[in-house]
Amino acid sequence: MGVCFSGESKLQEQDQQQQQQKHMRHVKSHSVSGVGLDGTPDKLDRQNSPNLKTPNSAPLAVRDVKDLRQNPGYGNVDIFTYEEMRLATKQFRPDFILGEGGFGVVYRGVIDENVKPSYKYTAVAIKELNPDGFQGDREWLAEVNYLGQLSHPNLVKLIGYCCEDDHRLLVYEYMASGSLEKHLFRRVGNTLTWSKRMKIALHAARGLAVLHGAERSIIYRDFKTSNILLDRDFNAKLSDFGLAKDGPMGDQTHVSTRVMGTYGYAAPEYVMTGHLTARSDVYGFGVVLLEMLLGRRAMDKSRPSREHNLVEWARPLLNNNKKLLRILDPRMDGQYTAKAAMKVGNLAFQCLSQNPKGRPLMNQVVELLETFQTNERLEEATLLAGGSITLYEAPNRSPNTSEKKRNPTRSGSNKEEAQRTRPPDVRSKSEPPADFDLNDSPNFQPDQQPKPTRA
Repeated sequence: MGVCFSGESKLQEQDQQQQQQKHMRHVKSHSVSGVGLDGTPDKLDRQNSPNLKTPNSAPLAVRDVKDLRQNPGYGNVDIFTYEEMRLATKQFRPDFILGEGGFGVVYRGVIDENVKPSYKYTAVAIKELNPDGFQGDREWLAEVNYLGQLSHPNLVKLIGYCCEDDHRLLVYEYMASGSLEKHLFRRVGNTLTWSKRMKIALHAARGLAVLHGAERSIIYRDFKTSNILLDRDFNAKLSDFGLAKDGPMGDQTHVSTRVMGTYGYAAPEYVMTGHLTARSDVYGFGVVLLEMLLGRRAMDKSRPSREHNLVEWARPLLNNNKKLLRILDPRMDGQYTAKAAMKVGNLAFQCLSQNPKGRPLMNQVVELLETFQTNERLEEATLLAGGSITLYEAPNRSPNTSEKKRNPTRSGSNKEEAQRTRPPDVRSKSEPPADFDLNDSPNFQPDQQPKPTRA
């Protein structure tokens, strides 16, 4: 969970909360048919996808804890007693702790017929609200409201909740591989491969695109590596919706709210003005994509002072192909082509634009990442078939290059002949030709906002 950067009056926050309550009814759920917990959709297009269904109506969002107790409202979310939570976690055993954040402690647990009668064995993660922590009933209720209505393979599933006396707990599906943060920044053991990083980036992008494409768009507001969870097969899902906010509607261009989030990930215009849009999430996605490319944290005080802020240091290097290839995570050496790295670097550069309108929409990001992955699969097929592709900066020499080195004193006529037979585009793989477009797939127009796919 993020932290608050600055405050605003209680009156304004109450007004925003009333607007959220008023318009949550417009958010329809995205239920999945025939897709397991590890499944992912082939395409973002929910209207044409046979795996995604949209119900005709969605329950109204509950206003407060009292309202939730009187009108549970979400048939797909179970209600647990505090005693059942104790049984599921073996009395909240310390060795069952998965992590701890601003919300509270997260425990690993199991719910079966010994915990709740007739309940099928289910591995879960149980998050208990710390009454003395940064978050409170409002953030807890936001998670119940949003995840109680939304279902998608790239959003973590809310199984149930406990709201007994002063106890506030949320029960999620268990994500066996933990967070992206844990794997990306680990110092020992296996590191994430290039292909896994691109897979995670695509899944996370799909999750954000679904939120932004709801009938009333939802702004996630806290996109970071610790909130991206991975299952056993490294399928990625967004978690922690405590800071999520309804987006602008009608003629509104933004939502005004107090600035909350995490240092290093929040969009600059949001930090400066409190104006929140879906493109604020796109900036956060760009930060995480940059972290995955470089293997560095968004904020790292252990590095030289000019490299403390990753975006400030690295963004100017992203559109310089040679410099980009030099700063990529060395643990991925040999796993990607220079062309692929430059394309992903260019996408991160666009997402991190200081001008919000210069950033792509998330459905456009999804299309780009899907195109990148398709191209990589074709290249892998070429390798398996006995072909070859060039990794990194191996020079693309003409056959005459080696002959020149063997005969440096040959006659001028021979040199002219060599020039005539030399391929027109002799360059290193890291140097694109003059007309090379790093954004081969359909280019986005910054000022043109296509209609997002509706829920």
